[in-house]
Amino acid sequence: MLHIRTPLILHPGLSTATRRIWLKLENLQPSGSFKMRGLGLLCAQAAQQGKRRVVCPSGGNAGLATAVAAASLGLQACIVVPQTTPQTTRERIARTGAEVLVHGKVWDQANERALQLSSDADSEYVPAFDHPVLWQGHSSMVDEILEDCPQVDAIVVSVGGGGLLAGILTGLLRHHRHDCLIVACETEGSASFAAGLAAGYPVKLAKIETVASSLGAARVAAWPLQQIQRFTYQSLVLSDAEAILGVVRYADDLRQLVEPACGVSLAVAYLDHPAIAAARDVVIVVCGGVSISARQVADWGASLPG
Repeated sequence: MLHIRTPLILHPGLSTATRRIWLKLENLQPSGSFKMRGLGLLCAQAAQQGKRRVVCPSGGNAGLATAVAAASLGLQACIVVPQTTPQTTRERIARTGAEVLVHGKVWDQANERALQLSSDADSEYVPAFDHPVLWQGHSSMVDEILEDCPQVDAIVVSVGGGGLLAGILTGLLRHHRHDCLIVACETEGSASFAAGLAAGYPVKLAKIETVASSLGAARVAAWPLQQIQRFTYQSLVLSDAEAILGVVRYADDLRQLVEPACGVSLAVAYLDHPAIAAARDVVIVVCGGVSISARQVADWGASLPG
């Protein structure tokens, strides 16, 4: 097991006598995000099958998780990032010993290159979000949540390509917890999940425009889009400003840095959003993120009103 069992803690300021806000601290994983769970499992299986190299297309978090897992397993890693991935993130991935290639303006183009590079028998293509083994790995988070907070009645989760959501759904289905409300959060410039719900099938967005770059999958995975229908759920699309508010307030409260892709879920609690009004025990998945700096958070904090 390459991931760690992360803490589930009460938010120090938002919990009340009638509603508790719990934080699942996936930002404390060795790679800085929840991605370590599923990608660690997928890389371990590739090693068991005799593969020598893993190739992952990623804007950052999946790439770093894959690189960290590969280094632990003695595998070579090739991470293909789009031009939008910050230089600091590329360098962080490279420090693990992974090869970092920059290809294309968006993730989809990086993905096409990764597929080409993983066509030989020694290589394993490692997708960022759309794979049942990833969902199985991510679902271990639910085992931990239910052990620590069996009375949970709402889980708030960010949605990019849908891998984290699929993991949460997989875990809840395994535990027969259809009664748990799912609050799926996106930003306005990357709402492929909301578009898919409206259409009834995955829809490819014409463009991605959001500060929450880690949510920038043009098309969400089909499986979570279908399976969420088995639950009570809310699909929330918040603004970039609200996602940034979540990042800044969380940094002030917990003294931890997370990306806007995570901040959009935290904003649900900070805004006291009606979506969780009826819940008593709300778990927010603090999914983390590596493409963030203290300077960026400070700049955002200075720009917030009040």
